[in-house]
Amino acid sequence: MNSQLIIPIVLYLAAVFAMALYTRRFQSKGNFLTEYLVGGRSMGGFVLAMTLAATYASASTFIGGPGAAYKMGLGWVLLAMIQLPAAWLTLGVLGKKFAIEARRHNALTLNDILYARYKNRGVVIFASLSLLIAFFGTMVVQFVGGARLLQTVTGLSYMHGLMIFAITVGLYTTIGGFRAVVMTDTLQGLMMIIGTIALLVGIVHAGGSIGALVTKLHDIDPALITPYGPNHFLSQPFMLSFWILVCFGVIGLPHAAVRCMSYKDSNSLHKGMVLSTIMVALLMFGMHLAGALGRAIVPDIASPDQIMPTLMVTVLPPVVAGVFLAGPMAAIMSTIDSQLIQASATLLKDLYINYINPSIATNEHAEKRLPKLSLWVTGIFSALVFIAAMNPPDMIIWLNLLAFGSLQAVFLWPLVLGLYWKKASATGAFASMIVGLSSYIILSFSKPDMNGVHAIVPTLLLGLIAFVIGSYVKPTKVETPQLSD
Repeated sequence: MNSQLIIPIVLYLAAVFAMALYTRRFQSKGNFLTEYLVGGRSMGGFVLAMTLAATYASASTFIGGPGAAYKMGLGWVLLAMIQLPAAWLTLGVLGKKFAIEARRHNALTLNDILYARYKNRGVVIFASLSLLIAFFGTMVVQFVGGARLLQTVTGLSYMHGLMIFAITVGLYTTIGGFRAVVMTDTLQGLMMIIGTIALLVGIVHAGGSIGALVTKLHDIDPALITPYGPNHFLSQPFMLSFWILVCFGVIGLPHAAVRCMSYKDSNSLHKGMVLSTIMVALLMFGMHLAGALGRAIVPDIASPDQIMPTLMVTVLPPVVAGVFLAGPMAAIMSTIDSQLIQASATLLKDLYINYINPSIATNEHAEKRLPKLSLWVTGIFSALVFIAAMNPPDMIIWLNLLAFGSLQAVFLWPLVLGLYWKKASATGAFASMIVGLSSYIILSFSKPDMNGVHAIVPTLLLGLIAFVIGSYVKPTKVETPQLSD
């Protein structure tokens, strides 16, 4: 175990804990749930950009995506860049209307917005359960990514790395809530950018030049430098449908959408759209290019998911590698803390307070009981994810994409059409959720031949058709006030 690698990571984790402890002082001011779940709706533009981009950049970006690029070559870098407008689309489509509706109804969670729009408990309960199941899968991915990172860097066993990672993320999320999450996301976003640039420079220096690295990739397999990858895996239909999954469909991801109800003002929204798009572009291009070129540096590796930490240790001096290994660690932590806070919000606010024990919201002792309940909810959910991550898959990107698609199948149309289509009804939303989720699961596991088209494309099409038919079959009169600037 190299202390020059370990000390910077330990100091970084200590800084994250310090920020979480600092944010606790805000929880004593005002309503606990408003502060804990949406940070008092006080995010500025820079923080909004950092937390959205950091949440979107996950273990899949720093571990799974580069691992796929290592295996598929430069074609996967091209594929990854179709994610470029993801943050811009999320803030542009949901941003202003979402924030106005959240403030008008005092909504603290995504499901609060759904209930305010559709006035249907079935929609909220189905959405809550779907969110918890999908988040469970994506959080397993993040835990596995964090554990493999620590395993590769420190020499610890996978189980010891998993324990350290789970305890760290669970504790600081529980301590500080949403404000701690967005503040640490800001720090983590900066670490990601610095780490990405440092790694690319190190790889090019170790390989002599980009031309030399590409030549070596060609020598390994000429398909690695083509747009389509080995065996023409990256076909044009797959690339186009993949854009739906990792870019357009991101509008329906709950942990990204909730950022749209937490910013301070319109100026923060506009600044956040520009900065988050720039950050996503840098991260996606830098990390996936590093993974693809890394095969020329380390041609044989046990698992593609280990390529990023292996490259950092290989091409960077130990102290520098230790500092910049915080980059992928930050990416993983910034995603899982957002998902953990949303899962806790769903269990605590959407299910327990709204349907199991609604009297607690008006109880004079609630402000003392809610922090304890949030601690237990977060802790138990983290423990369940930890148990599931004890037997990791070979490549985490496929599990991550499965969970991604499930969330989009459930939330995309009820959110977007609920905001922009006056005739959207609870029946249409519920039909879209059921048809979308069941279609995606069936297509993902049966894997019919669709000429390279990803399962998310027919899934969202069927969900849209179900939404429209359901809304016309059983319309609901909903007063939709004009939303002003």
